Amino acid sequence: MKKRFLSILTAGALLAGLLAGCAAPAASSTAAPAASGGEEAAAVSEAPAADLTGIDAIIAEAETMTMEELAKKAIEESNGKTFYGVGNSSRGKSALPVFIEYLQSIDPNYTMEFEWQQPKNNKIFEQLTSDSLKSTGTFAMTLIQDGNQIQSKMVDTNILKTFIPKEWADANGTTADAYAGFLPLQTLNKVFEFNNTGDATYTNCWDFVYEGSHPLFMGVDSEIVGKNFLMMLTADKYAGWLKAAYDKLDDTKKDYFEPVVESMKADAADLGLGENGAYALAWIKLWVNNYNEQTDDGPICNTLVDASATDQSGLLVYSKLRSVEESASVSVKNITVAAYQDDYEGIGGYGYCHYLFLTKNSPLPWTACAFIAYMTCTEAGFEAWGKDMGGYSSNPKVAAEIEEKFQHSQGGGEEFPAKNDRGYDWWTAEGEGELVLEDPVYCSEVSFTVGSWIDVLDHYTPGE
Repeated sequence: MKKRFLSILTAGALLAGLLAGCAAPAASSTAAPAASGGEEAAAVSEAPAADLTGIDAIIAEAETMTMEELAKKAIEESNGKTFYGVGNSSRGKSALPVFIEYLQSIDPNYTMEFEWQQPKNNKIFEQLTSDSLKSTGTFAMTLIQDGNQIQSKMVDTNILKTFIPKEWADANGTTADAYAGFLPLQTLNKVFEFNNTGDATYTNCWDFVYEGSHPLFMGVDSEIVGKNFLMMLTADKYAGWLKAAYDKLDDTKKDYFEPVVESMKADAADLGLGENGAYALAWIKLWVNNYNEQTDDGPICNTLVDASATDQSGLLVYSKLRSVEESASVSVKNITVAAYQDDYEGIGGYGYCHYLFLTKNSPLPWTACAFIAYMTCTEAGFEAWGKDMGGYSSNPKVAAEIEEKFQHSQGGGEEFPAKNDRGYDWWTAEGEGELVLEDPVYCSEVSFTVGSWIDVLDHYTPGE
């Protein structure tokens, strides 16, 4: 039955590939740090500006303008009005008043009310889809995560529009026309951590799926970016990282993992994966079979920092360590960030982005462009997120200004080394943090094949 299931998946993948082959080749582009996304996002930029209409024409013009020029357009458009935004992050609500103050520094008479919504339980896609059916929408823009669903549900359907601020493009050494991805506000990381009050060691990413290990993790069904992480592991680059880490294991652990790897070779071939695909599938299978599902990263962090959580491990948002309240039994000292160990091998966690888009029927498109530019091109605009560790601006200039102001690299000092954030460049480098980065296009392409394969894996149930 399983073989037949995989055969159906493979046939579907081949058909999808044939259909995709009908599309015109994408123009080459220079990708900015932490930025990825669909080739479709560049389609608007590739059309001559004179041929564009409506929101597309506004975006094309806005992409040639400076921050101050955009601000003046925003003031003219939205003075005395109400701005509605929607996002996965609540901090948009904190950034908007700062943006309004900036506009008031140009025109002291400017006023704008705002409302920022944060839908729960992945409802943001339904909300944006519903709003897109109106001739003029309610929401001016969105800050959204989950590249897979963004690609398939929002960009391929033309509901969301990418705007690349000129100053962001300049800072990343590209142009709006050349850049082919979504616009990321930031990359966030989820990293492997473990309670160090016992004798357990985690010096290789395969240790987290070794016999008897049950890391705490938000389930792939409750937070889809976690499933995107698992799908990304099958990409050649990251499958290669897993194979390299596997090669560093001792013979005892290799003997444990080898039968699982061997059993995955047929599936890897059926799914069309590369030469190290079986290692990726083996790791994924063991992870899904063994992780201890939790409802949120906050409780995971609270568990791991307690002295009573001896030898427990987890994969969770790095920034959660910022809010730990020290006590006799609770301390960041009880935590080791696995990748910070000198002898650690393999992936240190995964990274996903918060992306910024205009809606296709934005009621205040110039103000949305200005707000997006303000968040991505100024330290003040990004500070609502940048004030905490574990969130990295996609603008290298802003990232440097944030580090200079907040000194995240020294945030824990010698007392709390787990809080000394090593930064985006370290986390994403091979041989360093080896963060697995979400690629919306790849996730969308393998969602039916690899994603469906993941869906039928057995899950761990504590006590059984």
